[in-house]
Amino acid sequence: MRKIVFRMDDVGASTKKFEIYSNKMFGNFLFLKRMPYFRAWGPYDELSSDNWKDIFNFIGENNYKISLAITATWVDEKNNLIPFYDKFPEQAKVIYEYLKKDIVEINNHGLTHCVVGKHKPRLFSSNRKYHREFWEWLPYETQYFNISKSSEIFKKWLGYSPDILVPPGNVYSIDTIKICEEFNFKTINSSKNFHIKTNVRILNNDNVFAFHDRDISLHGSVWLKNIYKNYSNSHQFRFIKEL
Repeated sequence: MRKIVFRMDDVGASTKKFEIYSNKMFGNFLFLKRMPYFRAWGPYDELSSDNWKDIFNFIGENNYKISLAITATWVDEKNNLIPFYDKFPEQAKVIYEYLKKDIVEINNHGLTHCVVGKHKPRLFSSNRKYHREFWEWLPYETQYFNISKSSEIFKKWLGYSPDILVPPGNVYSIDTIKICEEFNFKTINSSKNFHIKTNVRILNNDNVFAFHDRDISLHGSVWLKNIYKNYSNSHQFRFIKEL
């Protein structure tokens, strides 16, 4: 049987509130990008602790697994960085509880998921490109701080720092890889590969079903449960670290 990882992205990311744009002609003009017809993304709510319990109980009862790509801090409208466990304490408590049951894997999905200070919606244009964290044009020092600080926050919450990076939007650079080497990351999971010599394993998404917490917000947990069931007869569920 083939191996498959179910990876949910954007947990804890303020992108779900501030990344607001349209793909339609003239859709980014003023308020239009917020209207259902024009809106391509956000805003939507963080999953509740009850949502998580429902999902985790289903996964546990069926011997499935899930990998969560969690952003370490919520970036508010004043550029403050609020750790996940402070912004969403109940959700953090539930996730940690089920992490200990070995049905959840936590991956580093960046410190901010965005370019801080440029993340808020714009009047006449899309802000999508600023909701990626590891652009090659960002200073090395910024990327270094983001990886260092996110690792520190995860360690305070979990007791360890995840050694798998899931770059927001599959955007990262050679600098990102070098910094991950310094912080002893084992894997970068992304659809993008630089094909350079590195101690960090670059893992593509061939065996990864990647989705967003937005999908649950829009379609409910039944959407995810049905997809698990569709894969259950032909795949073995694994964590990223097990691929």
